Amino acid sequence: MNISKTSIQLALLAAPLALSASFSFAATHNNPLKLEDVFSLEYASELDITNNGDEVYFVRNYMDIQSDKKLGNIWKVDKNKVMTPVTNGLYSDFSPTLSPDETKLAYISTASGTAQIHIKWLKSGQTGQMTHLSASPSSLSWSPDGKMLAFSQFVKGTPKSPVSLPGKPEGAKWADSAIFIDDLFYRADGAGYIPPGNSQIFVISADGGTPRQLTQGEFDHGGKISWSHDSKAVVFSANLRPDSDLELTDDNVYRVEVNSGQMLQLTDRIGPDNNPVVSPDGKLIAYLGYDEKYTNYENTQLYVMDANGGVSRSLTTDFDRSVGSIKWANNSKGVYISYDDKGETYVAYQPLQGNRKVVAEKVGGLAFGRPYSGGEFDVAKDGTVAFTYSDPQRPADVAIQKGDQPSVLTQLNDDALGHKDIATIKALNLKSSFDDLPIQAWVVYPPGFEQGKKQGKRYPLILEIHGGPVANYGPHFSTEIQLMAAQGYVVVYANPRGSDSYGKEFAQTIDKNYPSQDYDDLMSTVDAVIAQGSIDEKNLFVTGGSGGGTLTAWIVGHTERFAAAVVAKPVINWYSFVLTSDFYPFFYKNWFGKKPWEAQDLYMKHSPISYVGNVTTPTMLLTGESDHRTPISETEQYYQALKLQGVESAMVRIPGASHGIYTRPSNLMAKVGYIMWWFDKYRSNKSDTTDGQAQE
Repeated sequence: MNISKTSIQLALLAAPLALSASFSFAATHNNPLKLEDVFSLEYASELDITNNGDEVYFVRNYMDIQSDKKLGNIWKVDKNKVMTPVTNGLYSDFSPTLSPDETKLAYISTASGTAQIHIKWLKSGQTGQMTHLSASPSSLSWSPDGKMLAFSQFVKGTPKSPVSLPGKPEGAKWADSAIFIDDLFYRADGAGYIPPGNSQIFVISADGGTPRQLTQGEFDHGGKISWSHDSKAVVFSANLRPDSDLELTDDNVYRVEVNSGQMLQLTDRIGPDNNPVVSPDGKLIAYLGYDEKYTNYENTQLYVMDANGGVSRSLTTDFDRSVGSIKWANNSKGVYISYDDKGETYVAYQPLQGNRKVVAEKVGGLAFGRPYSGGEFDVAKDGTVAFTYSDPQRPADVAIQKGDQPSVLTQLNDDALGHKDIATIKALNLKSSFDDLPIQAWVVYPPGFEQGKKQGKRYPLILEIHGGPVANYGPHFSTEIQLMAAQGYVVVYANPRGSDSYGKEFAQTIDKNYPSQDYDDLMSTVDAVIAQGSIDEKNLFVTGGSGGGTLTAWIVGHTERFAAAVVAKPVINWYSFVLTSDFYPFFYKNWFGKKPWEAQDLYMKHSPISYVGNVTTPTMLLTGESDHRTPISETEQYYQALKLQGVESAMVRIPGASHGIYTRPSNLMAKVGYIMWWFDKYRSNKSDTTDGQAQE
């Protein structure tokens, strides 16, 4: 779960080597995908296209097996598909940003040991480290005159210590000092307990020197930073309410003068106004937002207003989808937008007056672990669109498009996957048994499926459920699902009610009502796959993470049709979750409307813990020990309840992992390894197979 309402995501022994001693994946075909192949995969991200559309700078992400980290270097690819490294080394180089005259490339690199701003002079090839910051910079943005860079950085505050202990002798080793907390928002998933301080905006000369802080105060200033046309001010979003921790989504757009530091508020409403971008002619600002109505979901709209504020208007009031990111056309007469529609991501051109037009399809490929939608794009002055290209059998490549057909410029994974037998993905459309609501799903068929089907083989089935719950899956590459299919399982995933990319009404069907009839949607999905034939109904399995973990726990509390289940990083008890999760003010207000003690029956009605007495399905739980979004205490209470019920159960704890378990590649391997081991443990008819596939 994250707090973006367009994609709110609820998204022991974690040593993969230990798996090999007791469990090894059986080959399903000549050369299936294996756990260790995780370290061979790459993907493109963070694109910056040149003005003429001839070259694209991008981050080439890879998995370093020695450090067990995702690293990345900056590369360049031209329209003739010639690739050139721009940076190199076992570092993280990211946020490539071309100067307005395209003679320099600013980026952030950990080459010095910490994240710092670097500049590369493209003609000479010389590189210089421009900063020596105490915290990581973000949101790099060149001034239009090319003389300055703006960025945001966390600035530490003074720790609160109302009590000082007397009498400590010099050199004595006492316990660490107590930590005093009185802030409403005091921890965040992936960051842990938040030290005192706030994110502030800085500027620095493109020739180097000392950064200068522009914003002040005990509020976070950041997100996307855009410059005024004359390079005299920057525009950004911030939540400056005195009760900002209670109203987490109430950002507004601000303008701050670079020389004086004078700040002007440009928007004022209840709801998020963010990602502001000044038009090339300097006359308008485009930004994203919606009116906060305290529901589980609202469509994010595209707005424009005068550069100095004033009346704004939405360009997408008639568009029943959420706008993801924006980029002005060079002539300032329209805005390029990204959005998700029915599980896929598109780029469209939205003129200030007139109808929008799709200019790029098959955008995505960035989720890597699971098949979530979403991608990145940039636009050249001549209208050429550069975007991360989504292929169901490949992670993101770089593509450009001007006209009807894209040109895919990179083939980053042909060396890793070109010789592998990869599962195929086909769309499946069905209707829910609850109310005939149309549901979209995708079926992943293991290598050799068609041949096996002709031979009368029957395959085990895995239902894999997305998080959010307001999010969406689509026909995108997924390492986890490909690894599952490689073991001879048919895998199906769906977008049940509550998913986004199908319109506001579809997403709001679970408002104050989750889980509920999404269960029926998922069971109908399983039935639709079974109806196609070749599925062994005695070997049905279910798993999901975050919101998908919640639904998995809900499912085993309402049916016994699955042979085994793996519940990953779930919410089990909404009462305890709201009082232990990091963004608790948002969750109670937008998902329930009342505090737990004000609506105990409602909270417990939708809590899987309320139905644990019905569970007979062997159930494994898997969660990161440092997860602050769906804390591991949720996992522990369900595990203990299952044990008290005498249900066959196990718990896998991932040390050091936050909600995004696969941040470290070995954790992704461990997650899939444990899931498949558990399913294999409870899979019948295994002795009748010779290739990992169940026989009738």
